[in-house]
Amino acid sequence: MSVFQAETSRIRATGHIRPPVFLTTSQPALRTFLTSLLIATAQLAFALEPVRDQEIAQCLPGEMVTWGDGQDRPAISSPMVFVYDHAMAPAWFAESLVLSTVEKAAQAWSGCGVASRVLRGTAEAGWSQGAILVRWSEKGSASNFGLANLTQRTLSLGPAAFQMLKQHNPSYDARQTLQMVISHEMGHLFGLMAHSRRCVDVTSYYDNGRGEKCQMRDVSQRSAFTEYRAVLPTACDLQRCRIANATDSASTRP
Repeated sequence: MSVFQAETSRIRATGHIRPPVFLTTSQPALRTFLTSLLIATAQLAFALEPVRDQEIAQCLPGEMVTWGDGQDRPAISSPMVFVYDHAMAPAWFAESLVLSTVEKAAQAWSGCGVASRVLRGTAEAGWSQGAILVRWSEKGSASNFGLANLTQRTLSLGPAAFQMLKQHNPSYDARQTLQMVISHEMGHLFGLMAHSRRCVDVTSYYDNGRGEKCQMRDVSQRSAFTEYRAVLPTACDLQRCRIANATDSASTRP
């Protein structure tokens, strides 16, 4: 007979209900129950999150894969100092907006253990301080949305690419693309030279032009998003950064 059945029988026989017994969390059985309940609740909440959100927050064993197009290395400096020069920026991007976008990317990447800071300035000021210059340059970006150059210590954004995006889709919020591009290129400066083959990673690209596609936990989700790639580094991006920069014990893994 269970505890609940025994108590029900006693109430029927006596007509009395026992005063409540208040248990403290010092009692081992209750502590174990509460711990199990909290774990189960957390697991249920995580399971109810969209798959993409789970991929961003969690890096499972075997998911940290790349296209093999580069060799990760330590960040080009530590701490990382970025100087943002707003000259030549598209008119619809306020300086404060782009600066805060650079700051968000730098702060997120610093989660892998490499300190960083962002300053407002000019090209001359940036280079004189040995900083990485974040600038708008058609030549520097090679007509792409963005391009990192480790030798020149630049992160160049492409004005024409963002102009084309605005012309083709005026209603699209280009701030998301701006954040993703800056985060992606900044990842190279933090040492992630190989592109991720995990679709959701900000350092990823979707295919290699030879029919091979990036990987995701649920391929049916791809069509539900205009852009599946995250706008900031994911758990796997940051883990790769820690390994490249030897900022935790994972750096000893092959």
